[in-house]
Amino acid sequence: MRLLTAAVASLALMVGAQTASAAPVEIKFSHVVAENTPKGQMAIKFKELVDERLAGKVEVKVFPSSQLFGDNKVLEAMLLGDVQMAAPSLSKFQKYTKSLQVFDLPFLFKDMDAVERFQKGPEGQKLLGALQKKGLVGLGYLHNGMKQLSASAPLKVPADASGKKFRIMTSDVLQAQFEAVDAVPLKKPFSEVFTLLQTRAIDGQENTWSNIFSKKFFEVQPYITESNHGVLDYLIVTSAEFWMGLDDDLRTEISAALNDAIAYGNQIAAQKAESDKQAIIDSKRSEVVNLSDAERAQWVTAMKPVWKQFEDEIGADVISAAEASNQ
Repeated sequence: MRLLTAAVASLALMVGAQTASAAPVEIKFSHVVAENTPKGQMAIKFKELVDERLAGKVEVKVFPSSQLFGDNKVLEAMLLGDVQMAAPSLSKFQKYTKSLQVFDLPFLFKDMDAVERFQKGPEGQKLLGALQKKGLVGLGYLHNGMKQLSASAPLKVPADASGKKFRIMTSDVLQAQFEAVDAVPLKKPFSEVFTLLQTRAIDGQENTWSNIFSKKFFEVQPYITESNHGVLDYLIVTSAEFWMGLDDDLRTEISAALNDAIAYGNQIAAQKAESDKQAIIDSKRSEVVNLSDAERAQWVTAMKPVWKQFEDEIGADVISAAEASNQ
């Protein structure tokens, strides 16, 4: 009887262990923007693809609009295991690696095609591994689009920005960019931007067409200068501990689903850059200011010295490779 009891207990433990091992891997995906943005749509598509291809093996839970963490806290939370995947803007990685600051340099990329060429090239792919020493793994780049300047007064030439307060992400490069035109950069969370603009606590901000539209910044900013002065992209990131803890086959399947979701998100980003810009124009709530070649040249001349300022931190070879992507 004692042997039978022991056998039953052993069997129960085995069944319990099998049940535990059969529990799906949970991926909490945290991001800060609305679901109708390229990033929001990419995250939803990733969940759908995982549900379709890996049902019972992996469960993705998406938390948009800073419901779980803001970008300033999500990487710390990831290293603690509180979240498994996020897509912060590339500017948010400054404290983990200096090389990704290349994406913040003003007037470096002429368009999104150039950004794509650089990211898919050797230097761009190499940058995905720049976070490994800090316990993070870059899984892929996600586009949002080229950045525009919005303000409470028209911005035609650099002198128009002098003395005005602009919200920026936490980025030394972006700080230097605005200081180069004698503006006052203020590092503030994305979730606070609308209120800051509405209350005139700040004079302006920089963002993509889709973010300006989805977060309704155009409703409280009478002027948007189509500057295309920088790029706002994201890095899909996870922790090395979580990623390398997965079975090889499962990691490959998740990666494939993510790559397909990123391609989907990038396609939406390109479409929304045009459609959201037009929606803003049609709203007549904000005037889109177009720059002449001579006016744009003034902005380039004023801001390009920032490249040299951060050359040692980023790497001259990285900047050269990025610049070469324009050809």
